[in-house]
Amino acid sequence: MNDQTGQPAYFSLWDIHSYYGESYIVQGVSFNIHEGEILALLGRNGAGKTSTLRSIARVDSPAVTHGEIWLDHQPLHEMASHQAARAGVGLVPEDRRIIQGLTVEENIELARIAPPHGWTAERIYELFPRLGERRKQEGTTLSGGEQQMLAIGRALARDVKLLLLDEPYEGLAPVIVQEIEKTLLQIKELGITTVIVEQNAIAALKLADRAVILDTGQVVFDGTAQEVLDNEKLREEYLAI
Repeated sequence: MNDQTGQPAYFSLWDIHSYYGESYIVQGVSFNIHEGEILALLGRNGAGKTSTLRSIARVDSPAVTHGEIWLDHQPLHEMASHQAARAGVGLVPEDRRIIQGLTVEENIELARIAPPHGWTAERIYELFPRLGERRKQEGTTLSGGEQQMLAIGRALARDVKLLLLDEPYEGLAPVIVQEIEKTLLQIKELGITTVIVEQNAIAALKLADRAVILDTGQVVFDGTAQEVLDNEKLREEYLAI
C-alpha cells in the first residue's frame, strides 16, 4: 500500500476485516504510517480500536479474515503472533501483563530470551530511572505508572519497529501521564513508529503527528492530529469531546 507520494509506506493496513468470536468488529480498515510517526487511533468504546491493534499484532483473537498488513516490506498478515513479534511488532496491552513472581529485571530479561534482541536492561533503566531503582522488586507490586513503564521497557527489549500502545494512560495520575508522554517523544526521536489507542483523546492528539478515527469498525477520518484538535464538530460526533 503506497502513501500519497506513491512510495511504499513503512507500515500499512489494507482492507482489514476481523471477527471477535461471532462479532464482526473491524470492517475494512485501511491506513498508512510513515517511519517514526506517532499515530493516534481514536474512537468511542466499541469502535474497533483494540481489535485493530490485536489484528496488527496477529494475536489469536480477533481472527483476521481478509486484508493485508505490511511492516517495512514484511507481510504481517502471513505471520503468527510470535513471528510478528520477531518482525518488530511490540504490543503493550491495556492490562500490561506483568509476569507475577518475577522482578523488574527478570521481566525485562525474559523478553530478551529469543532473538532479535533490542535494548539492554541498562538502556531501559536510562529511559526509566525508576525501573533501575526497583530492578529487584517484583513487577506486579509496582505502582500503575511504573508497571506501564515496565511494559513499554519490555517491548523495547525486543527489536521493536512498531510499538502498539493500548490505553497507556489508563488509571494514571496526570503527572505520570506527562512522564510517559516525554518518554514516548524520546522513543519517537529514535525512529520507532508508534500507534496509541487512548480514551484521553486530547492527550493522545497533542502527542501524535496523525490521527485515524474509527466508528463501528470503519475509518471515518484519516489526517493530521492538529486537524482533529481544530475540528470541534468532528470531535463531538466521534469522540464525544
